[in-house]
Amino acid sequence: MNAVPRYDPLTFGENALKLRTYRQQVLGNNLANSDTPGYKARDIRFADVLKAQLDGKTSSSAIGMATTHSAHIPGKVPQEDPRLLYRIPNQPSMDGNTVDADVELTEFTKNSVFTESALNMLGSTIRGRMSAITGQPS
Repeated sequence: MNAVPRYDPLTFGENALKLRTYRQQVLGNNLANSDTPGYKARDIRFADVLKAQLDGKTSSSAIGMATTHSAHIPGKVPQEDPRLLYRIPNQPSMDGNTVDADVELTEFTKNSVFTESALNMLGSTIRGRMSAITGQPS
């Protein structure tokens, strides 16, 4: 029988909230580019990415730059986020844009509700821990 991994509620809440916020940006970007020719809608698989983050399986999305002199400052070149996937369109448009405004708005709204839920859960966890530390009811 496989055991389900247990995560600290504070760590889980923090990662879930950060990832929900990131997804909100991705979905908002899709909506903002709904009329941009050739734009491809993007999204993440929330559960898969959250599990990978909690298990420490995420990698940096930047490549180090080589320096040719000791006085050069090493930099990082951002790569495309490997967590982002392309959304498969229900009906592609003639201009190559794959954003379906109805789908994006639905996902944006659902993600907003889940973000608020994650925020409430994180706040409840913090209040519970503060209550345990101070001995005062929350």
